[in-house]
Amino acid sequence: MKKIIGATALAGVVALAAACGEAPEEATGTDAGAGGGETSAAAAEDFTACMVTDAGGADDRSFNQSAYEGLTALEESAGIEVTLLESSSEADYGPNLAQTTSQDCGITVTVGFLLAGATAEAAQANPDQQFALVDSTTEPPLENVKPLLFDTAQASYLAGYLAAGTTRTGTVATFGGVNIPTVTVFMDGFADGVAAYNQARGADVRVLGWDKAAQDGSFTGDFENQANGQALTEQFIQQGADVVMPVAGPVGLGAAAAAQANGSTRVIWVDTDGYESASQYAPLFLSSVVKEIDQAVTDVTTAAVEGEFSADPYVGTLENGGVGLAPYHDFEDDVPQQLKDEIDALRERIASGELVVESPSTPTS
Repeated sequence: MKKIIGATALAGVVALAAACGEAPEEATGTDAGAGGGETSAAAAEDFTACMVTDAGGADDRSFNQSAYEGLTALEESAGIEVTLLESSSEADYGPNLAQTTSQDCGITVTVGFLLAGATAEAAQANPDQQFALVDSTTEPPLENVKPLLFDTAQASYLAGYLAAGTTRTGTVATFGGVNIPTVTVFMDGFADGVAAYNQARGADVRVLGWDKAAQDGSFTGDFENQANGQALTEQFIQQGADVVMPVAGPVGLGAAAAAQANGSTRVIWVDTDGYESASQYAPLFLSSVVKEIDQAVTDVTTAAVEGEFSADPYVGTLENGGVGLAPYHDFEDDVPQQLKDEIDALRERIASGELVVESPSTPTS
């Protein structure tokens, strides 16, 4: 465990949607799984939300950070208290959860597929306590654990199409931190997006780092060692890749470092908008495959504050705004308008259900 942080702030918040298939809506309460409306100051002032991170920590520029920002948004606007427990390895998951369950946590948010087992154990041992699990589910489903899931293959499909449409070398690449479903679902969508571009344009763009049919590819082995991400990206660059999508949390910063040193390689970030969350590498980010984890965490916590917690899974999609492709930022003028239009059209087709992006790792509700 790296550190424990607790703090208290102000009052008043608007609850937004996090129920499966419903879109987060600005300034209106819908179904926060299952709450909605303004969080009362009285309910919030005595409420503590706890969070246990994966090994990347709360400043990983990725999914841990996004989840933590979802809690701190309520800390600032509603006056809840937030307690953060950071894990430095899998060995910390159990002890950290033991600490949250021994405290007066109104909800414990656990972040990452690798925390599923420890979360299930803690939830079964403490049936009167509430949990939200980012990026995974428990088997069997538990009445006190709400899965927060994201169909990132949909948005990664757009990213793959973008990568294929902007490569100058005809070679792009992706890699993961660990071979788990919440990583490979990105890679599946990316590979399919490249294939779709090849079919539409009669092109022959290669994808390094992932074979969707074999469900096998390149992984660094963890979400912490940036040097491994840099070394692997350097290998891709040597093989001609000029667009790289790391799906590896902080390890992706190593990929960005390799791209920066190369000078002509661009990066597609994941989980958060890398242009903002890893701004030191902002000029390198062609776009990002975004998961609105922060909003989902805000919503389920708001519901818990109001006594309206539901264990029904939330699945973020292009249709409900739970996943998306970030702006092109500094590359706005470099992405051809025709390519932008094609990506927008694909987004609409996927959101409407006309085009189904398939992956063995696609989450379901």
